Order: sequence, then structure tokens, then C-alpha cells
Amino acid sequence: MNTEHAHLDTPLAVLLRPQRLENYIGQSHLVGPDKPLRKVIEQKQVFSMIFWGPPGVGKTTLAKMIAQLTDHPFFELSAVSAGKADIREIIAQIDLSANPRAPILFLDEIHRFNKAQQDFLLPYVEQGKLILIGATTENPSFEVIPALLSRCRVFVLQALTENELEQIISKAEEKLHVSFETTAKEWLIAYANGDARKLLTLIDNAYRLYGNTQLESLKSALQSNQLRYDKKGEEHYDTISAFIKSMRASNVNAALYYLARMVDAGEDPLFIARRMVIFASEDIGIAQPTALVVANAVFQAVNTIGYPEAQINLAHGVTYLCLAKKDRLAYEAYFAALADVKQHGNLPIPLELRNAPTKLMKSLNYGKGYEMYPGSDKILLPDKLKKRSYFRKVP
Repeated sequence: MNTEHAHLDTPLAVLLRPQRLENYIGQSHLVGPDKPLRKVIEQKQVFSMIFWGPPGVGKTTLAKMIAQLTDHPFFELSAVSAGKADIREIIAQIDLSANPRAPILFLDEIHRFNKAQQDFLLPYVEQGKLILIGATTENPSFEVIPALLSRCRVFVLQALTENELEQIISKAEEKLHVSFETTAKEWLIAYANGDARKLLTLIDNAYRLYGNTQLESLKSALQSNQLRYDKKGEEHYDTISAFIKSMRASNVNAALYYLARMVDAGEDPLFIARRMVIFASEDIGIAQPTALVVANAVFQAVNTIGYPEAQINLAHGVTYLCLAKKDRLAYEAYFAALADVKQHGNLPIPLELRNAPTKLMKSLNYGKGYEMYPGSDKILLPDKLKKRSYFRKVP
């Protein structure tokens, strides 16, 4: 056992964080030769940007590397705990006479900043006093205010491949002076599921607890109380999956239990409410259209109230969605239609359905013969799809 490492408080993930671009693993579409972020670094032309991607794929590492290699001062905040006062403190430290390069503010989980907080940040980004690099696992189109989003370029980061995770394991072997058995390596890669943070955290815990990285030690470390609920990791996705499937099965007890687990762990209430809105259309649909109304009302209530009271709104909504009748006909019909769109492209629209704003179009029979057809069997699909039936309403 490497006793030196065993007594270090520094996590393995931090010890292995690369300082040079050639040692960065993953995201070759962004940092490979002639790719956009490599050019940013090489030309030292940094602008505000947002990194959107799953957890553990190198967003923080990449932001720190950009700052270090372009000689920009670097400040790091987490939107979970930071607020306006933290931004004011950073602004107060800026001295452009000492360093003419604007500081980079790396804001992790930027989607946790509410509208007022993002509005407060906006003028500093607009005036060039700060270069913002935001990181998020959520779609920035929905989570970042338009004014701020328009001043940032969004880069999509991808989950790490098995080969890239294997490279990271090799780095861990060098640092810890250990050698992973093939079965342990394969199990680790499957467990990590593209997330380097999960991979390194488990290796780190197994090594500190048991002094080795054998498969049984890794599995035992996974069950250890030292590994807590990770809102960015597997527990996050497993719990929301169990939550949705319990509502789908109309099992109120199970759905409320998984809701309670997420709330108790500090899960973002808007993340939960957003999934409920999706569920209302996907799994309940036309069987009980008021479900979407209720789900949206819960989302708005949660957004307005926040924790701790918002947990009551969530519980109310979850119970309603569980008890509602389930129907996926509209959902399935739409995606069947979408499959035809992707397969056949833009098929000619029947003439009678086309818009006819000019005499020329009318002379070409655009819109000719169109009437309202409620209850009629008249086919309005393109000719190639006239035999297709997407929505099959159950009597």
C-alpha cells in the first residue's frame, strides 16, 4: 500500500487533474487539433461560454485549464451555495491595472442560479468585467435566461468512452502504484457509465479503506457509508428512474418514498417538478388532461416557494399523478409520426391543405377543395403515407 497517499486528504480526482492540454482525456471534438476550445487556448482569445454535459466529464478541469493556459485570473463558485454577495466580492478584487485580462468566473451548476441572480450577473458579463464559464447538466435553453445565454457560446460535452475511462484508470494505477485486474477494470468502467468522477471516487475510497483496488474491495467500498447520495451521479439517476416508474405503476407509496429520498438528499425541486410535467403528457396524456394542468401548477408553485414548503406541493402533485389514469396513445402516435418524418423527409403536402395567399397559387389549385372534415374519414396525409395510422383510440 502507498502509505503516502493513504494519509492525504486530497481526493484522487484532484491529484490526477491534468495541467496540460495534451494530458486532458476526452472531449476531442472540442480540444482536439484545430477544434474550437483548443483554438481558444492557443490564441488566448477567451469569451463567455457554457459547458453542457453529463457529470464527471471534465467541465471543471477544462475551465481551470483555459484560465491557467491563457493567463486569466480564475474564480470558482457553485451556484448551489453562492449568491450576489459572492459575485460582488469577486468584482471588488478585480484590478485590471495589475492584470489587464478579465478574470474568469467558473460557475458550477449555473442552472441553480435563479432569474434574479442571473440578472445580477449579466451586466458584469456584458461590460467585460467578468468572463463567465458556466457548467450545467441541464439544458441551458431552459435554465439560463435568454439575455445571458445570448452572450455565451454553448459547448456540449459528451460522456467519456470506455477507452477514455480506461486511460483514466491507467493514470490511477500510476499514482497509486497498483495494478487493476481485468475483471475489476471492466466492472469499474461499467459502473462509471461515462463519469470519471464516479470512477475515481470509488477507486479512492476502496484504496483508502482496504489498501487495494481488487474487485471485492471496490464492491465493498461502493456499499460503504462514506459514499453518499451524489446529486450528479448514479444515485441521482437511479432514484429519479424509480420515482417515474413508481408513478407509471400508480404506486403512490413507492413514488412518495422516492420523492422523500430526493428531497431529503437536497435534490433540486425544479428538477423533480420538471420530470412530473413531462410525465403528465408522456404517461397520462388524454386519459386525464388535467394532469398536465396540475403538474404545471406544481412546477410554478415550487419555483415560487422553494424548500422547505415546496415539498408539500411536490407530494400533492405526485399523489395526483399516481392516481390518474394512464394513457400513452398521444405520445406513441407522435413518435410514430416523427419516425416517418425522419425516414421520408419533407413529403409533398396535399394541394388542398396548402396556403394560397396569391392568385398564382390559387391557379395551381393550392387550397382547392378544402373543407372542414370533423368526423370524416378523409385522408389528409401526404400520398405516400395515406395508409398510415398513428393514433389508435381505444373504444
